[in-house]
Amino acid sequence: MEVEGEKRYALLLAARDSDYVNNMYGGYFNVFVAAFGEEGERWDLFRVVEGEFPDMNELQNYDGFVISGSPYDAYGDEYWILKLCFLLQTLDAMEKKILGICFGHQVLCRALGGKVGKAYSGWDIGVRKVKIVNDLPRCSFLDGLHENPPALSIIECHQDEVWEVPMGAEVIAFSEKTGVEMFIIGDHILGIQGHPEYTKDILDNLIDRLLSNESIEKGFAADAKLKLQIAEPDRKCWEKICKSFLKGRYN
Repeated sequence: MEVEGEKRYALLLAARDSDYVNNMYGGYFNVFVAAFGEEGERWDLFRVVEGEFPDMNELQNYDGFVISGSPYDAYGDEYWILKLCFLLQTLDAMEKKILGICFGHQVLCRALGGKVGKAYSGWDIGVRKVKIVNDLPRCSFLDGLHENPPALSIIECHQDEVWEVPMGAEVIAFSEKTGVEMFIIGDHILGIQGHPEYTKDILDNLIDRLLSNESIEKGFAADAKLKLQIAEPDRKCWEKICKSFLKGRYN
């Protein structure tokens, strides 16, 4: 039952829950809500990877949408990915808040006319420093970024990247590895290449799974795990940025 005045958000889950995340957190949905949710809000789960989408007639009832990461390619032509692109185009036209993370960042870019593909420099796995551009565009939720350091550490796990942002988009963060770490369109779209919602143990387990299915080599996995032990992501700062965006905190 919907409570009058409550904020309502939807997680568009583009990955299947791993055994580890299920056992430790009860699924990725709980990971996202723990990172971005607040008391008194309603969060709905749509497993888009399984073909589960929100009713188009219900879209106006949501305050924001979050698209998760995924092992799939954002430039793929699976039916659910094409349907997701159409949904994102619709939400953009409605100027609904959309937060895209990793695959979500890439598919959001694709849906709105940008270009995505394999990263020219290969996998990026671990904790990486992301540099915020000096001259941030005027955008309400970005006001909170001025209180943060000029560079923030975030967990990364991707072999694809944004090659070209959509028309009207602005790149607001980059790294030595990836040219488009964050982009915005107006006040309603934010793409983040890294994983602000991930904990270090989730990435550690993911490295093991990527190694077991031969997606990465043993030496690369060992190096990624070693670096993960040393570095710390700025999770609180990232959660603040994402919450400020989704809730319109600085409007």
